[in-house]
Amino acid sequence: MSDRKRRRPARRKQTPDFPIQVSRLSHEGRGIASWGERMLFVDGALPGELVEVRLTQKSSKIAEAVTTRVHRPADNRHTPSCPHASTCGGCSLQHMPHTDQIAHKQATLQSLMVQEGVDLTDAVQLPPLLGPLSGYRRRARLGVRWVHAKQRVLVGFREKASNFIADIDACEVLDRRIGGDLHRLETVIAATSCPDRIPQIEVAAGDDTLAIIVRHLEPLSAEDHARFVDLGETTGWHMYLQPKGPDSVHRIWPLTGRSGLTYRLGELGLEYQFEVTDFTQINAQINRQMILKALSLLEFNGSERVLDLFCGLGNFTLALATRAGSVTGVEVSQTMVDRVLQNARHNVLDNIAAHAFDLTESLADQSWANAPYDIVVVDPPRSGAKEVLEMLPLNGVTQLLYVSCNPATLARDAAILHARGMKMIEYGVMDMFPQTAHVESMARFVQVKSDG
Repeated sequence: MSDRKRRRPARRKQTPDFPIQVSRLSHEGRGIASWGERMLFVDGALPGELVEVRLTQKSSKIAEAVTTRVHRPADNRHTPSCPHASTCGGCSLQHMPHTDQIAHKQATLQSLMVQEGVDLTDAVQLPPLLGPLSGYRRRARLGVRWVHAKQRVLVGFREKASNFIADIDACEVLDRRIGGDLHRLETVIAATSCPDRIPQIEVAAGDDTLAIIVRHLEPLSAEDHARFVDLGETTGWHMYLQPKGPDSVHRIWPLTGRSGLTYRLGELGLEYQFEVTDFTQINAQINRQMILKALSLLEFNGSERVLDLFCGLGNFTLALATRAGSVTGVEVSQTMVDRVLQNARHNVLDNIAAHAFDLTESLADQSWANAPYDIVVVDPPRSGAKEVLEMLPLNGVTQLLYVSCNPATLARDAAILHARGMKMIEYGVMDMFPQTAHVESMARFVQVKSDG
């Protein structure tokens, strides 16, 4: 073997910042520009603007960049209220007026529907469901970083196009019970025996209580434990520790009283109970409007048999049970199925059944799938509901309501339903995530021909 030292490959030079003209917006709300043979996606830019950009990624066909300076702003450019908007990756559209954000989300949904061949001619576009623009976020996963050089801890979202934690002193979109108090977390974590071994904090909030889950990679000392207990006593936050996986989450303050959180739907007299690790909608006010809108769109006479797919902890299931004859919920997690049944008992609803099943699998042996239903409600993850909508018997189903967190998969699945004799008659967006490009939407379908 030769003793000659191998030469290290030369480090590729970073492309210097450069100006570019933005032509239009992508579905994700990023500016699009032509850069030679590449399509360049620019975070923080609006159509018609001349901006200075910093390249973050490139391939042979596309590239990505962030705006570092606006040379010629668009007439509708908005000055963000948050001082961290240019660096923090938690929000992506604060430079766009809120009315324009909604218009963009509506246009994105329509465009994707048209691309999938969905006929919108007779479909009614519903007014958007709107809520607060700040203080709305009840769930969040915040990164934590110990900065040795500064002997301090950062807690927050990641920077735009970066793995670094943004240096923020407050967050406008977080629940107000914590949004302005991130420094409390930073101070306590910095004082622990292992500040560099605490990688994240999770926030989960209910109507009455806000909970903090501290993920730690090494055992905490008795003094560390006491610091977090004291933080809970001082702020009223319920404090949880997570030394390993999700099953290791446990509460350390308070030590008495029911573990878990609640949210309510007063119009229907419902109270939902959930644990801090359960999935819940991030925006309580939009979630309330969404459930009530779903009930107003669907037509009930009180005897309907309803199938609620991807039912979670029963967000729609319980509400549907107040209007229909019976509701069957289906969710992949047995834990969530247990939560549905727990909430049904808590709200004295005896017309609810629930089953644990992976809805991407064959329905052939599932008795619940072959039972007759009048109404189907679908609220899938971002991957959509393609498999179950292709397999589910639709004979007798007169209405189907689809609630979506991804307009691309909603459009794809709308085309599947159209091919199976279901016609979309109403659709619209819901502003679940203001200041971001995330599009939540809802569509109602009715049966126009018998499905074979």
